[in-house]
Amino acid sequence: MCVGIDRVTPEFLRVKPGDIVIVEDDLELRHKNIDKWWMGQVLHVVGGARDPCVNSIFQVADIDTGEIKYINADLVRRIFIEGNNNE
Repeated sequence: MCVGIDRVTPEFLRVKPGDIVIVEDDLELRHKNIDKWWMGQVLHVVGGARDPCVNSIFQVADIDTGEIKYINADLVRRIFIEGNNNE
């Protein structure tokens, strides 16, 4: 059973399929103050091996190119638009 998420948890833990998210291209660039990002729609969320309720990997469609990418959950900088999810 998944426990509710409070406000101090990282935003990527609240991501669900259908959300439009801002994705950092590379965490290494953040340390060099280089702002490189892209926008995508989350297609599928994969939970972690130890806790399936914790987001680990996202399947995301790049909005500009249409390319489908698998990304680590911590590359999501923020949820831009929450999707309509009937699950």
